[in-house]
Amino acid sequence: MDNLEHKRFPIGRFKAPENICDIQLTEYIKVIKNFPDKLKNLIEDFNEDQLDTQYREGGWTVRQLVNHIADSHMNSLIRLKLTLTEENPTIKPYDEAKFAELQEQRKYADKTCDENYKRNSSKMDQCY
Repeated sequence: MDNLEHKRFPIGRFKAPENICDIQLTEYIKVIKNFPDKLKNLIEDFNEDQLDTQYREGGWTVRQLVNHIADSHMNSLIRLKLTLTEENPTIKPYDEAKFAELQEQRKYADKTCDENYKRNSSKMDQCY
C-alpha cells in the first residue's frame, strides 16, 4: 500500500464479511458506542491550527473530518429509522464533499456529538 493509499485507508479498504453473527453485531455496536469517547480523547487538546490541518494533501482538515463523521452518523440514524418504519424505504444519499464545505464545518469541530452516537447505537441495540 503506497503512502497516499495508507493515508486514505489507514486500516485498509473495507472488506464486507461473508456472514455476520449476533456476537459480531454486538461488537460492531459496541465500537459505535465507544467511538465518541475515543474521538474526543484524540482531539480534545487540539488547538485551532491542528483542527485546521489537512491530514493528507488534497484531503479534508481534521475539523472537517470530525464533522463528516458526525454527519455520517446522523444520516445513519435517519436511514436506520426509515428502514424500521417503512416497507420500502428510500435511502437518500448526500454529497459528503459539499457537506464538508459548509460554513459550520469550517467553524466548529463537534467534540460533543455523544448524544447522536448514543441514539444511534441505542436504536441498533433495539434492533438486535
